[in-house]
Amino acid sequence: MGIGLKIIYALAGLCGVAVLVLLLSSSLLKPEPFGPAIAPDPVAHRDPIVQIYGADVWGVRGRFAIHTWVATKGLDEPSYTIYQVIGWQLRRKGTAVSVESSIQPNRPWFRSPPILLYEQRGSGVEHLVEAIAEAAAAYPFAREYVMWPGPNSNSFTQWIISRVPGLNVELPAKAIGKNWMADYLATASTAELASLSPVETITDL
Repeated sequence: MGIGLKIIYALAGLCGVAVLVLLLSSSLLKPEPFGPAIAPDPVAHRDPIVQIYGADVWGVRGRFAIHTWVATKGLDEPSYTIYQVIGWQLRRKGTAVSVESSIQPNRPWFRSPPILLYEQRGSGVEHLVEAIAEAAAAYPFAREYVMWPGPNSNSFTQWIISRVPGLNVELPAKAIGKNWMADYLATASTAELASLSPVETITDL
């Protein structure tokens, strides 16, 4: 067997190993669902609801990264409010934070099916609904977006989780950007956090 052929076989073997590693790693990173990705009919379901969803991002990056968003419904409200950061709207609208009213917070993200990462329902959840709205309004990086390492959509969701006591949820490893926010909060001074003022958001209510 010639040296050239041996090199070809060796490269082919390395490529095969690389593909296997990619497949295994994407499988291991797959988030564990909290439960079925079901959003109750907001009209029929009177009680407050808090949900956090995730879905694979578009393309091959979806093997390793997800987009996350938060959905809430107050007592007797006829629709959900969806809070998320959308990077592409920053240039068009001047802010990456989106607040939208919808009866379907569990719709796919660019054809990727949603995964329910967290949920709370019932009369004791109303204070969480209000606190999430306040945290979203105070997000300090609405005019910044960096796909990696952050701030991005997962940094925003991590911000809400960190700022709202009672949201006992840990975002999965595929939520790239969550650690960026955790590092920011770990190093930010108390005075800096206290001085944060509400920022402009895009609201489609």
